[in-house]
Amino acid sequence: MNSDTKGRIAEAVAIAWLRLTGHRILARRWSAHRGSGMGEIDAVIQRGGCVAFVEIKHRRTRDAALWAVQPRQRRRIERAAGAFLALHPELARLEIRFDAVLLAPGHWPRHHKDAWRFGS
Repeated sequence: MNSDTKGRIAEAVAIAWLRLTGHRILARRWSAHRGSGMGEIDAVIQRGGCVAFVEIKHRRTRDAALWAVQPRQRRRIERAAGAFLALHPELARLEIRFDAVLLAPGHWPRHHKDAWRFGS
């Protein structure tokens, strides 16, 4: 199985997990402008008064998955989140968070809430 197929399967598992834990999926694989350097957001979720921009990572270990979200990628996701919020101004009044869902073989998905702060 190639890495793209594995990634899509991991995303489907993570989305199912998020739904099962009471999150509403607002968007999947969202990109403001393909090829713009803006970055893609794997998922935008809402639960109560919080909107989270979620990066989904699958690696051999969950620690390796967490370390795979590098600062450069975080900045691209943050820029894309800004573009998403500009299109959905009604969400801007809610708490905004950046999360990660980490997957590794033989483990349940781990939803790492507030995985990083804007600009970190």
